[in-house]
Amino acid sequence: MNVSVIGAGTMGNGIAHVFAQNGYKVNLIDVSEAALEKAIATITRNLDRQVSKGSITEEIKQSTLQNISSHSSLGAISHSQLVVEAATENEAIKLSIFKQLDEIAPEGCILASNTSSISITKIAAVTSRPELVIGMHFMNPVPVMKLVEIINGYATDAKVTATITELSKKLGKVPCVVNDYPGFIANRILMPMINEAIYSLYEGVAGVEEIDTVMKLGMAHPMGPLQLADFIGLDVCLSILQVLHNGFGNPKYAPCPLLVNMVTARKLGVKSGEGFYVYTAGSKDLVVSPRFGNQ
Repeated sequence: MNVSVIGAGTMGNGIAHVFAQNGYKVNLIDVSEAALEKAIATITRNLDRQVSKGSITEEIKQSTLQNISSHSSLGAISHSQLVVEAATENEAIKLSIFKQLDEIAPEGCILASNTSSISITKIAAVTSRPELVIGMHFMNPVPVMKLVEIINGYATDAKVTATITELSKKLGKVPCVVNDYPGFIANRILMPMINEAIYSLYEGVAGVEEIDTVMKLGMAHPMGPLQLADFIGLDVCLSILQVLHNGFGNPKYAPCPLLVNMVTARKLGVKSGEGFYVYTAGSKDLVVSPRFGNQ
């Protein structure tokens, strides 16, 4: 199977890595040559880490890299049986991409989206092949996390669902099939928890470290909700909450004003160097942002 991955960012390069490591020929596509170069460098570093840990051999590393070709044009999908879109979590961008994919992809090619919240039914509706459109939501970091949330759109064919389910297993992942409603399952449950943690900070119930410690030690979460929000990206969290709020019309999904302000101020978490914590290159110490030091 020839696979194309659209978008060379964090999720796209992780998805390309996993497919290529499992023997699939992958076209990694991005309009930015710099993003493609960065993606290949990231994949190489991650493979080197796997080699150093003994989880793969040097031969597997080399074959994985050989399985990936980078392209700046969507024309590279012309011989693909599967396209996985992993562009930024923006509805207008995704709809535009899928319109183009539908025009270029060969007949019978499955079009999948790695979206974490945007309606698969809505994405499928801009194509002439809604029965071949499906959600394939990987978790970050893709090479490590086992879950793939598979989302059926309103018109997704059952054979397509079965194909993507089996493919996910071949990648060493655990597929979970869900239906297309706002937030699906992962983010419908996760984002209100993160939002409530932010509200707890906003209302002065407890500080950043206390909130995260309660959830780590009390609920056995590997990472507290505020640290996790930083890791996901506060802009992404806000976008997903807005999808939930708009989709259900329920005030319980309304984003906390503190989250809105932080995103407006471009305090986005790990990606910007500061969110609820401050992130310094080369340091693994978790330091609470001075903004919340006196909470």
